Parts: sequence; structure tokens; C-alpha cells
Amino acid sequence: MALVPAALSPGTPSAPGFSRMLSPEVMRAEIRHVTEYAYREPAWDSFNEVRLHPEASDRQQLRSFHLLVEPDASISSHRDYFGSLVHHVHVHERHTTLRIEAQALVITQPLLLPPPTPFGALDEVRGGFRNEGGTEFLVASPRVPSGDWPQVFGVARPGPEDDLTAFLTDLTHQLYEQFSYQPGATSVRTTIQEFSQLQRGVCQDFTHAMLGICRALGIPARYVSGYLYSGGEMVGAEATHAWVEALIPGTGWIGFDPTNDVLAGEKHIKIGHGRDYPDVSPVRGTFYGGGQGSLDVEVRVYGEAR
Repeated sequence: MALVPAALSPGTPSAPGFSRMLSPEVMRAEIRHVTEYAYREPAWDSFNEVRLHPEASDRQQLRSFHLLVEPDASISSHRDYFGSLVHHVHVHERHTTLRIEAQALVITQPLLLPPPTPFGALDEVRGGFRNEGGTEFLVASPRVPSGDWPQVFGVARPGPEDDLTAFLTDLTHQLYEQFSYQPGATSVRTTIQEFSQLQRGVCQDFTHAMLGICRALGIPARYVSGYLYSGGEMVGAEATHAWVEALIPGTGWIGFDPTNDVLAGEKHIKIGHGRDYPDVSPVRGTFYGGGQGSLDVEVRVYGEAR
């Protein structure tokens, strides 16, 4: 068994659903994420990129992290372009199963809704993004192509004096009401255009749609991958979860979860962010041999309010 040892690290809502998540409680979350591949024939030289290490931030304290791999593997790590810690797992020997288990203990802080901010305040922020080469969260990406997504999804365009915070909470609520959460209705390859016709899917689809709308309106927005402690109140906790972080001038990056109509608060544990899903996919890799195989993923998040 290969093991990576513990890593220690340091308003009023306008949408109805937000009232149930603006909590003053701190959350202690224990996470267990198991990915297991099984092959009919032996596989070898398996190379995998693993993005399961929760980030450490002002809102989120990472107390411990362990990565366990069977069979024995060579493990290294680096920070990607967006700052996420990526583990590289290489299994050289022949094997018929590959098991990758991530364990983490995280303390999260509640997040309050930002104060009203005029939509026009984004003008200066966008200028700074262009000067600093950070336009990737404003322009099209492989899974969030250019398009008139506000019109496609029936979203009214705000004016420069309209409140950006209220717009984002209302948009989160609109998409929550407009779409149906239905696992199996889409796949990781489903496009925004296809989802706009289906109107049903999973958190990845909800998130890509909101990203397209935000970027088309000039709101810097990024895709977030992480975990969710649902407590039986929310959906999307059976695997890694996805939500949007939008940049609000004077406040910073704030998470909005259109799948559950909530602000991404203490029950959302962030792993990392990128332009869209491929930038933060949890586990991906290549191997030789193996033949036809199967994949099983199990995620458990145990939460306790403090």
C-alpha cells in the first residue's frame, strides 16, 4: 500500500432558498473518498492525476489529509496553474484492481451573503483582469463555449445600477427552479446546448450553465469542485460536488450552488477551482492492458456543527 502522510495546514438574501443556509455554525467534516478500478485482464503502467486534496483558506482549515493507494505506487505532487495540489499516482506492476482512497479532516467557516454591490463595479475589475492576464474566468473555455446563454436560459440582463449580489442569488434560485436534478440524465460529455434542451442533469450541468450566463454578462466566474455535507437537506453529496464562484468587487470570490439554491457555506468543502470540469476532474489517467474494466466511486462526508 502506498500512503501519503497527513498534511497540516493552517445581508439579507433575495432568493427563498438562501434563508436555510445562512448559519453561524462552524462545521467539522470528515471525508472518505474511494475510487476503485477493476480490470478483466492485468493492467500495468497506470498513470493517474488525483485532485482530491481540499484547499486551505481563510474559510477552510485543513487539519489532515491521507492518500492511500493499492497496489503500491509511486506518488508525487505539484501545484497546478490554478493552485490546486495534484497528486501523481504511478503503478508500474501488473494489477487487476486499483484502489485510491482519500481521507481528510476539514474545519469550515460559515459564509455570509455579501453586501449590495452595483453591477457597474465590475468594469474596473474586468480591466484589472485583462491587465494581469487573468481573463480565463471571463472568456469561453472548452466546456463553457461562447454563446448568448442569458437568452438561451431566459435570464434578464441587469443594468449597471442593479445589485450584483441580488442578481447572483436570484440567478441561483432561477436555475434551481428551472432545472431538475436527475443523475444519469447526462454524462461528463454533455454540452451546455444539450443541457439547455434537456433541462435536467446533475451539479456539473447546473454549474456549467451558470458559468456560461455569468461570463456572457461580464461576471468573472469559475468552476469549483469539492464535497458537500448534505445532512439530508441537499442533493449532490453522493460524489464530488460542483458549484460556481463569482467575483464580487470589494468582497472577493463567493460560492453559489444552483443545484441546491444555496450559498456555498460551511457545508461545502472546496477541493479546487478551474475554468470548467476538466480542469478539476477528481481522478483521471491512462494505463496499458486491462481490457474492459469497471469503475466504482464512494464518497462519505460526516459533518458535525461546532
